[in-house]
Amino acid sequence: MQNTRTRRTRIALSVLGSGAALALAAVPATAAAGAQSFDTPRFLEPAELPPHPTSPWYAGPVTAGQPDPLPVCVGEALPSISAHRAHWTEYDTNALQVTVVERDEQRAAAFAALLRKRLADCARTLMEQYPDITAQQKYYGKLFVEEGAHVYGVHTEAEWGASDIALFSVGRDGRTVTVVKWAQMGTFWHAQVADFRVTTATAVNKLY
Repeated sequence: MQNTRTRRTRIALSVLGSGAALALAAVPATAAAGAQSFDTPRFLEPAELPPHPTSPWYAGPVTAGQPDPLPVCVGEALPSISAHRAHWTEYDTNALQVTVVERDEQRAAAFAALLRKRLADCARTLMEQYPDITAQQKYYGKLFVEEGAHVYGVHTEAEWGASDIALFSVGRDGRTVTVVKWAQMGTFWHAQVADFRVTTATAVNKLY
């Protein structure tokens, strides 16, 4: 029974990063608001995320390295040169931005293509890794911002009843690639796709 609970917890953390969001919620808002350690590339601010109906967004500092826990499907592809920033609300919604500056545009384009490939196969990958999870996904198209950005949605439902929705985007400006994730409990019906597309365009425009 303990192993089953541990496994379920790991899946929940992987899909939504909810454990990270809860831990970060203990950070005082005064410390989190607008904190940023890196001059470039610039990261999203809380007000630039899809609006939550009953809570403000909060943000941690921009932090060098890979996020912990890693986001599903794209996490293992993120290199050690990543930088990330976590966001959360007072409820069940959280977000993450990870940015990687490559040595040149060719490497950045190849890295962005790898991330898109992983997201395009995300639902199948999750179901292979976790047999008690059912996953579906949607592709929400390309945004014509800088070198382009692509938006995806992934819904997971567990045998024990958990239902989670996450939106992902991959965008590039020159040799810089950014991944944005927004997630909460719910289904595709709860996905704030239009707002997330605006957030994605903002994130890519802010890279330099």
